[in-house]
Amino acid sequence: MNEFYKHIYDKQKAVQDMPSNKAIAQWAINVLHLLFPERNSKSFGSVEEIATAFQASETELYDLMLKTKACSTCDIKKVAKQFFVQLPTIYRTMLTDAQAILDGDPAAKSMNEVIRTYPGFLAICIFRLAHELWEQEIPLIPRILTEYAHSKTGIDIHPGAFIDEYLHIDHGTGIVIGETCRIGKHVKLYQGVTLGALSVEKNMANTQRHPIIEDHVIIYAGATILGGETVVGHHSTIGGNVWLTSSIAPYTTVYHQPNSKFIDAKPLA
Repeated sequence: MNEFYKHIYDKQKAVQDMPSNKAIAQWAINVLHLLFPERNSKSFGSVEEIATAFQASETELYDLMLKTKACSTCDIKKVAKQFFVQLPTIYRTMLTDAQAILDGDPAAKSMNEVIRTYPGFLAICIFRLAHELWEQEIPLIPRILTEYAHSKTGIDIHPGAFIDEYLHIDHGTGIVIGETCRIGKHVKLYQGVTLGALSVEKNMANTQRHPIIEDHVIIYAGATILGGETVVGHHSTIGGNVWLTSSIAPYTTVYHQPNSKFIDAKPLA
C-alpha cells in the first residue's frame, strides 16, 4: 500500500498548483458578466473601469493557461491577448444568437429575458468562448468550459465544432453537437437533437465524423443525424425523432411516420 500512496502523492504534487475546473469556469462566467451586465449586478463608474476589468480578465486567462501548462509550444501571453482582440467579434455573434432566440420563440418577451434566463443562450456563449481558445490550439481549458455548460444546461457542444451566426437552441436539454460538426447560419435546434458520428473508432480522430448542417435548417426534438458525409441542405426541416444517416437536398422535409395505436378507454363506473 505504501507504494500506492506514494504514487497518489506524486500525482498530487504534479497538479497541486493547477486551478480547479470551477476556477476556469468562473473565469468564463466573469467574462459573460462583463459582456452582458444584464447577468450581473455589479456596475462600473467609467469606461476606464470597464477597460481595467477586461485587462484583469486577460491577465487571469494568462495565469490559467500558465498554471494548467496549457501549451508548451505557444506564446500563451500572445494567445490571451489575441483572445481579447477577438472578443468584440465573439460578442457580436453572441448577440445574433440572442436575437435568433427572441425572434424564434413566442415565449421570449425580451432580449433581457433571453440573456438572463435561457439555457441555450448560456450554452452557446460558453461554447463561443471555448471555441476561440480551441482555434488557438489551447488544450484542456476549452473542454472544461463546454463541460461546465453541459453540466448546467444539459447541452453538450464540443468546442471544436463550427457554429455560424444566429443559432437558436430551443429548450436545449439533451442536445449533442460533435467535434467536427459544422452548422450554418439561422439554424434552429430543439431538445434532444444529436449531431453525431456513425462510427467512433480512434483512428478517425482527425477526420470529418459529424454532419454538416447548412443555413436556415430546423431540426425538431429527438432527431438524430449521424456521419461525416451527411449534409442537410439549406432551408430543410427535420421532423421529431427522425434518424438520418444520408444527405438530403436543400428545401427538403423529412419526418418520422409513427405507427401508433389508440385504444378507447372505458369510463370508470
